[in-house]
Amino acid sequence: MPTRPRNVPQVVNRYRAADSGGRTVFVVHPGALPATVHRTLAAALPEGSGLTVLDLSALPEYWEPALTGDRPTTTVDDMASRLLDLLLAESPDGPSALVGWSFGGVVAHTMTGMMPVRTLPGRLVLLDSIAPTEAYTPADDDLDQPMLLDWFTMYLGAKRDRVLPGPPDRYTGHGLESGLAAVLDACVTAGVLPADTSMPGLRKLYDTYVDGLLRNNRLTAVHRPQPAVLPLVLLKADRSLIHGDPDLGWPELAAHGLTVLPCPGDHYTMLTRSDSAAVIAHALLADASDGIPARPAPGEELSAARP
Repeated sequence: MPTRPRNVPQVVNRYRAADSGGRTVFVVHPGALPATVHRTLAAALPEGSGLTVLDLSALPEYWEPALTGDRPTTTVDDMASRLLDLLLAESPDGPSALVGWSFGGVVAHTMTGMMPVRTLPGRLVLLDSIAPTEAYTPADDDLDQPMLLDWFTMYLGAKRDRVLPGPPDRYTGHGLESGLAAVLDACVTAGVLPADTSMPGLRKLYDTYVDGLLRNNRLTAVHRPQPAVLPLVLLKADRSLIHGDPDLGWPELAAHGLTVLPCPGDHYTMLTRSDSAAVIAHALLADASDGIPARPAPGEELSAARP
């Protein structure tokens, strides 16, 4: 049995309380960075709004496979159902808005298909999340190494509030060891890692990071997503997970429309930058007059929703 990481947060993390009669934004967060990064978004919301983060990394069935490399014993549907129960216990009338970052967007999308219609928000906001479709779920062995090194570099930089160089072709044409050497050089130069960081130490960090990605990929590979029951808004980071991809695969699931908006930062720093938080807050609170689709008309939606 793997050792539970120290200071694992609770699943439910309230970073801003709604005023009496106010509503709460819920964010599904898959870990990697601590859930406290969403305090930036909490500060950007208007007075009276609340923000609560549902942190997947507090679920043992989710974090353990990232430590052991084993295949997950849970499913996307199981986790979505569990988080939905917690959400409705916190907010019986449902969220004012639902957000999912990265793999959290996959779980949040599944949650909306399980929600009672009366509790649905106006839209689902996806933060640089890749759609859980077959075309966007490669086999483990097909994951592109330069792309993984680029993601790892972004992750290391965000952990120290730095932006490290990309794009992934920086690592093309090199083996893993030489690619990691380039990452180490960039990190030391930027002050992200100390100069005496060893290659074996960096390799251990990389392997743990990739094990987390493989866990998410394996959960997605056996998941069968349904078309969205409400409009989707994708906020795509300027330095997104998939460079040059316009919509990260979501049109296939966007039965009620998809709006794609640019967001400052990279996949990780979009959660901590104040300019990014302002863009996200606008997408959460905007209405159709702002060019962001509102909730479908009653009766249009949601044959898939749980009564």
